[in-house]
Amino acid sequence: MTMTAAIAHPLPKAPFEGRHLIDGTWQGSADGATFDRISPSHGIVVSRSARGGVAETEAAITAARRAFDLGTWSRATGKERSTLLLKVADLIEANVERMALLETLESGKPISQARGEVAGAADLWRYAAALARTLHGDSHNSLGEDMLAVVLKEPIGVVSVITPWNFPFWILSQKLPFALAAGCTCVIKPSEMTPSTTVMLGELLIEAGLPSGVVNIVLGFGQPVGALMAEHPHVDMVSFTGSTAVGKAISAAASKTLKKVALELGGKNPQVVFPDADLDAAADAITFGVYFNAGECCNSGSRIIVHEDIAEALVEKVVALSRKVAFGDPLNPETQVGAIISEAHQQKIAAYVRDAMASGAKLALGGEAVRHPGLPGEFFGPTVVTHVTADMPIAREEVFGPVLSVLTFRTLEEAISLVNDASYGLSAGVWSENMHTCLAFARRAEAGTVWTNTWMDGFPEVAFGGFKQSGQGRENGRYGLDEFLEIKSVVMRIGKTRPNWVRD
Repeated sequence: MTMTAAIAHPLPKAPFEGRHLIDGTWQGSADGATFDRISPSHGIVVSRSARGGVAETEAAITAARRAFDLGTWSRATGKERSTLLLKVADLIEANVERMALLETLESGKPISQARGEVAGAADLWRYAAALARTLHGDSHNSLGEDMLAVVLKEPIGVVSVITPWNFPFWILSQKLPFALAAGCTCVIKPSEMTPSTTVMLGELLIEAGLPSGVVNIVLGFGQPVGALMAEHPHVDMVSFTGSTAVGKAISAAASKTLKKVALELGGKNPQVVFPDADLDAAADAITFGVYFNAGECCNSGSRIIVHEDIAEALVEKVVALSRKVAFGDPLNPETQVGAIISEAHQQKIAAYVRDAMASGAKLALGGEAVRHPGLPGEFFGPTVVTHVTADMPIAREEVFGPVLSVLTFRTLEEAISLVNDASYGLSAGVWSENMHTCLAFARRAEAGTVWTNTWMDGFPEVAFGGFKQSGQGRENGRYGLDEFLEIKSVVMRIGKTRPNWVRD
């Protein structure tokens, strides 16, 4: 691990003031309640947000319901929706620096990464804009000369969008523009730890000319805001990204009204490395996969399954590369890994490592919190744990930190068994120069995405989502738009050809 220095960056002079966006107007909470977000890296109050409750959530859902039923947006043309989404994309690009700074301070991620995510999210909006103009159903013209049927795709209605703290703007942009392209109206609750870029997006939506009530934002906590958004009878769908435990709670709440639920949840994502792999390329991708966003990533490549013949050599390469990764001040553009989101999460990461050591695992690198001169925040050093067995919690559960678990295998069958012997199924990777091996693995791995000889490449056109307890439904691509659509069949008889059922 290399350490970047704390730099003299102009920190905000005052906290960002976040308010609710309800029916096109910005407002505080009726009781005046607020909550603060303290930067996990710099220890300053970054934002002060209105704390929503039942009244604000009810008002936002009512506004979204009224806007949908009015039809100004839900029955707008694809061209009209697309034009607005393209305006939003342009506005996002014009505000990258302002949004990236606040996201860095609230989340602890490196500012260079935050800039890339905010700027890259504009492409998601542009892709969704293209889908808005190509939305279509089907026709059935072979049912007989007197029959014609068409299948229509219509917006599902009011969507509750609940987003996490690790990629607050990026994940919102994997949901909201697709919901808007479909013609839905939305109520959004960002994480209480990273609310501000969602508020900033609300400002851009208004500037772009989005009609009042189409997008509403309520700031606050899971109780009562998120819970009410999940169970409310006027909400037609919930789109949630976060932990599997919370996803299960949302599904249970939503089941009271049998509304649709789309969930992108946790992962314990393996990379399987065969003896014929390019070990240098694999080692670099493994290092990236486990330390990107400090490992606080549902797609983190947090466990590798390595053939016994090359395990020692590969671990040596990963450890050597890990020592070169730049950990440090998130405001330093050279930093690659920033702060952990909170002290409580820091302790959770450390507990997983301690438990593994007590169960017989060994440390090849790290394993403890680190301090950076001049910064009061929470940081955890790069960690590589070897001699891990499949029954250890560190091999089965989300650590959500910069911690790599190393397991070994002898045969393809054994590797597939280790990959699929997990409650999660979000992503998996395979490293081999033999494409037959890669294809065999890809077809049998129980994961929503399988990468071959790469890791975490993604595109707006390609669907993303998981198997098993990693979630249900898909984001991005045409499948991401389909999540927000209902299917309606219209069956038409041509001419007066229907025979009477009642006999004379």
